[in-house]
Order: sequence, then C-alpha cells, then structure tokens
Amino acid sequence: MKKNGTIDRIRVYPSPNPNVHLKEITYWSCGLRIKGMLAFPVKKGNYDGMLYCRGGIQGIGMVRPARIAQFASQGLVVFAPYYRGNRGGEGRDEFGGEDRWDAVYAVDVLKQFCNPDKIHLFAFSRGGMMALWTAVIREDISSLVSWAGVTDIFLTYEERLDMRRMMKRVIGGTPSSREEEYEDRNVLERVEEISAPILIIHGRKDVNVSIEHAKVLEQALIGYNKIVETWYYPDYTHYFPSKVNRQVVRDVCIWMKKHGGGK
Repeated sequence: MKKNGTIDRIRVYPSPNPNVHLKEITYWSCGLRIKGMLAFPVKKGNYDGMLYCRGGIQGIGMVRPARIAQFASQGLVVFAPYYRGNRGGEGRDEFGGEDRWDAVYAVDVLKQFCNPDKIHLFAFSRGGMMALWTAVIREDISSLVSWAGVTDIFLTYEERLDMRRMMKRVIGGTPSSREEEYEDRNVLERVEEISAPILIIHGRKDVNVSIEHAKVLEQALIGYNKIVETWYYPDYTHYFPSKVNRQVVRDVCIWMKKHGGGK
C-alpha cells in the first residue's frame, strides 16, 4: 500500500486567473487514489498553505477553480481535496466518515508546495466537520476558519429534510437506527483536542446550515478555553453577495496569516 499523502499523479489544469497556476493532483489516502486541486501564485515565494475543505457531496458543492484561485491570489498555496469517490477518485464519499482521512492526508500533499510550518484550514458548509476532524487529528495546524460550517451531524439531519434520504443512504440509516455511525461523525465531542485558533463565519439568515451550528461550536470551544473569534452577519444567508464575499476572503486571509503561529 502506498504511503498516505504520497502523490500519484499531477496534471496541469487551466486557470481562470493569470496570476495563479492550477494543477489537479491524485494522491493516496487509506489505499485509495483521491483527487484534489492545487492553486498557487505564479510569483515565486515562501507562501503559507491553506487546505480548502469543500462543502456538499459528490457533484454538489464541488471545488471550483475560480474559488480556490481567489484565495491563492491573496498569497497562499491552496489545496482542495475532492474527497473519495468524486471526479474519478476511488472509494465512496461518506459525508464525514472515513473520508475525513482524505482531508487529513491532503495536508501532507499541501506541505510539499508551501511553507510546511504554516498550514491553515478553511472550511465551507459540509467542509466544517472535515476541517474540524483534521484539526483534531493533526498537531501541525496553524489556524482554522469555518464559514457556514456543519458542526453537528445530528442537527443537520434534524434541520435538512431534503438531505435525510441522502444521509440515510450514505450513513446507513437514521440517527436512531444508526446512532453509532452518527456519533462517529460527531466532532463536537472532540474539539477539546484542537489547539489552533478558530474563526467562525456565519450568516444569521442561513437556512442551508443554520447559525446554531456556529453557536454550538463557539460554546464548545469557549467551554474548553480555546481561542475562538466569530464574525456573524445578520443580513446574509449561506451565500454572501459577491462584493461582500470578496472582502471577507481578503479579511480571512489576513486573519489566517496573523494567527499562524501553529501548535
């Protein structure tokens, strides 16, 4: 079996930004070939690294080249794993199950292209639990940003009636019939093990991932005396207006570099 985090293949990918290079990378995780996209500035430099934990499942919420190029243009090397079972990657997307290791080992891929001592996690939506698990498992994370991030899998099942069919199919049943499988995905029980400072961003009108996800994470972190900051936006939903989005991205990149001390 190939070592986890080992690169199997790299191919150049067309970039929407003339100042950013893109590459699609195939790497090994738990004996599976997983794919992801790397974005890095054209200008040479010793840049911080950022692991982008995408939202959604399968084709929904797939990594967008323009989105990760947006972060790379702020002076970061960005790697965004697609997670197993997606875009030709082997295995099956498990929505925060064993596929969490695809994010954990993606850090080892990222380190080969950036300053390995400055690794940040950025999560959107479903990526929230993927990034949190990565910060729990690894000891080399400098900071974590969770934007509209899922933090409570039980709350997701309760709130998102439209996602219940998918969750029962992927996880194997309901929270009552498959309690152990849901508990295994419940990262809130493990946030005490996170040492990296955390920034939580959420729109109060978000109906895809309610602000309760942000609040339960915030309270859990405060309870363990963790470093946590919140940016709550009263007028925005799951998706921010373009102009606001661009400004928040710039502010996030500044925040990450400022809080990049690591463990």
